[in-house]
Amino acid sequence: MRKILITILALCLLAVCAGAHVVEYGEVKMHHWNIESNNCIVEGSFYMMRDGMVFIDKADNKIVSYPLNAFSKEDQEYVMKKQEWIRKLNNRDVPPAGFAAEPLPGVKFTMFATAALSVFFLLLLFGLSKGTGQNFINKNRIKYAYPILTVGILSALLGFNKAYRTTTTTNPVFIDSAFTPFKPNVITSWDTTYFYVQSHGIPTTHGMMVGISSNGWQQQVPIPQCYLLPANAWSIPLKPTIAAIHIPVDTIHFTRGAIAIAVNGVPIFNEHTNTGADALVAGQLDNYGGHCGRADDYHYHIAPLHLYGTTAANLPIAYAFDGFAVYGTHEPDGTPMIALDTNHGHFWTGGVYHYHGTATYPYMIARFAGQVTEDGTHQLVPQAAASPVRGGQNPLSGALITSCTQVGTNGYRLIYTLGGVSDTVTYSWTSAGVYTFVFSSPGSAPRDSVYNGFVPCFVLPNIVNEANFLLNRLNIYPNPANGIISIALNAPLLPTDVQGITVYNTLGETVFHTFSYIQNIDTRTWPKGSYIVNIQLAGEQISKKLIVQ
Repeated sequence: MRKILITILALCLLAVCAGAHVVEYGEVKMHHWNIESNNCIVEGSFYMMRDGMVFIDKADNKIVSYPLNAFSKEDQEYVMKKQEWIRKLNNRDVPPAGFAAEPLPGVKFTMFATAALSVFFLLLLFGLSKGTGQNFINKNRIKYAYPILTVGILSALLGFNKAYRTTTTTNPVFIDSAFTPFKPNVITSWDTTYFYVQSHGIPTTHGMMVGISSNGWQQQVPIPQCYLLPANAWSIPLKPTIAAIHIPVDTIHFTRGAIAIAVNGVPIFNEHTNTGADALVAGQLDNYGGHCGRADDYHYHIAPLHLYGTTAANLPIAYAFDGFAVYGTHEPDGTPMIALDTNHGHFWTGGVYHYHGTATYPYMIARFAGQVTEDGTHQLVPQAAASPVRGGQNPLSGALITSCTQVGTNGYRLIYTLGGVSDTVTYSWTSAGVYTFVFSSPGSAPRDSVYNGFVPCFVLPNIVNEANFLLNRLNIYPNPANGIISIALNAPLLPTDVQGITVYNTLGETVFHTFSYIQNIDTRTWPKGSYIVNIQLAGEQISKKLIVQ
């Protein structure tokens, strides 16, 4: 009997181990999508649906998107069932009736656990058996069964793990949708490794500096920076990887430089200053959570939740430099924020991680969930750098900033109170990089300070290779022009594909902008010279030089 038992258990153990496998994301069954608008079939798994666009994760790991109404009626119903299932899954519910659950990142049962459980049961049966006689179980040995069984069960349970993908590929089209409400103040582009953000670091949807009080003002003022390609744009990894060790964002790590970029092009720093103080609690931030650093560079120190006054509630307000998005009080599907982990974020549908911004400490990122690199000064790299015009200033104890307004196109006027008196700092710059500061106080003569700083730059879109226009996606004519120009779209490009048209002069100033397609633009009032016509599409920008004679 004992030999028969050993043989049976050995065969069972081999069979179970051979059949054991890990349920990973890559095993999701491909779905055949019927794209009726293009009369084609796409194979892939459902990734997500946002703003009427359906994202499909193809077998080659490329993500494509189509409008919901581009699919067949059956596929549209499939998408809506998927959405309902995801909603219920996130509410710890079950899939809707009649809808088969496809494998998502979840629980896996490892081969080790299976083998361990089988071995422990084998030992259990050996320990309880007499080996001879008619009664198989030895009653005197049954007391030893409990610890053996307990250890076996615990070993099996340890085999269950979360099978989240450690590496994900972010769709740059989706990232671009988060920045779109703030264009043309930001310019976006990407390659296979990074999503790039170009900006001046100056917000256009809110003021700056007002509200900084007590010992909070370092006597620095906002100066537009050159966060531009090819070497100084903000870089968001397109293939973020979950880190084995999560580096904290604290008073030691990342107190220099930015840790994220807001979707309006303003960098976001550690909530602690380089002195280790909580910038918000110390009164060093303005009414929007920002202030200027020692390079006169404006940046935030907390999550810019106020941006939801301009963007949609279900879009990110920032991207961390480990590649993961930052949301506010809502999840990507628009539902209220669920519980956060110790990093101040959590995994979401498809095993993708994201953070959340809150009004309370730690405000945005407690620890980096993704892999990042810090240099010898604990600054995150790579990242863009600000250019100082003058040396760092000292805190002005007791000052309260009451106003900061733009003066002309190249300057600002900042007003603050100190000891019941209002003082003023008016500063401006020339195209050659000469910066002039004028300090005024009642009863005193104005004081001037002049600095030779960096040459101001302008955020312009990248000029694409002219060969791209051989594809006949669009034509701009006449060029050179001396009157009305026409923008002609050629198939497959449609007027609804155009999200905006912007024309810049050589100084980077916007001379024309529209949020939709128009065919004709009047250039008769424009000065003669060179211009750049930028056509914004979904995830792509087409730019072409224009000469006005």
